[in-house]
Amino acid sequence: MESEAETWIRGHVPGAVIEVVHERPWATAARVVLADRVSWFKACAPLQAFEVRLTAALANRWPDLLPDVLAWDGTRAWLLLADAGESVGFGGDPMPWISLFPRYAELQRHETAHTAEHLADGVPDRRLAAFPALYDEMLEHELPISADERARLQRFAPRFAALCAELADHGIPETIQHDDLHGANVLLHDGAARILDWGDSCVSHPFLSPYITFVHIEDGLDAQDARYGRLRDAYLEPWGPPSELRETFDLAQRLGPFAHMFKEIRVLDAIADGNRALFEREFMPGFAPVVAACVAAAM
Repeated sequence: MESEAETWIRGHVPGAVIEVVHERPWATAARVVLADRVSWFKACAPLQAFEVRLTAALANRWPDLLPDVLAWDGTRAWLLLADAGESVGFGGDPMPWISLFPRYAELQRHETAHTAEHLADGVPDRRLAAFPALYDEMLEHELPISADERARLQRFAPRFAALCAELADHGIPETIQHDDLHGANVLLHDGAARILDWGDSCVSHPFLSPYITFVHIEDGLDAQDARYGRLRDAYLEPWGPPSELRETFDLAQRLGPFAHMFKEIRVLDAIADGNRALFEREFMPGFAPVVAACVAAAM
């Protein structure tokens, strides 16, 4: 007998073969296969249930930047997407981001008008005003760091709060922030790039998004690389003259490790004790470097 989800999927894609790709504490994903095409089904857990409404809203306003939404059910947190091509992947040439960054920045800039809507729909609120409290919550967790490193983070807390206030004073409006904008979540088809997997998103400072992109491009593209400047300025162009925004951007990048850490902590808290093995196998390899980056930035 078909499950309720399978019945729903086949109501939109008759005759499809449904293949579960992965099951995680935050979502289950399945390939929906017909002879001539593939679609994708995602059932979001409560942690990321907001992703369904967010994706549908963004796809409606930005159809050239998100996958086509074939169907969605906000109550059951189900999402059915058309296939959007092959992922950009990790590493490789950073230059394809030159064309994507301005489009993503335009989305962020215009979505400032929908911030209240996103928050009402359950998108996590990680605006800068909340960062000091989130930092304190981070320190309450068991982290893979030494006693000296923990003490370093504790000493940095007042400076961290001051940096958040400084960034807020620069006056860039807060908006949707993908918070996992790397090559695995960018798909290419016929030269067009689309962004998927908005389940880690939040409402926050927009300039925090490129932090993750730069971490994953060629295993880290630092500010000394000329290509970094080209990508940074491509992202900044929709916001205003890049020369006037680079200081703001640099400050946001300094806070980037912590912003991403707050997202990781949210996911960590959703992993039940019974899934400790999953945490050690799949979550920890990506979690530990984020913690290390925070320790390195606490200076």
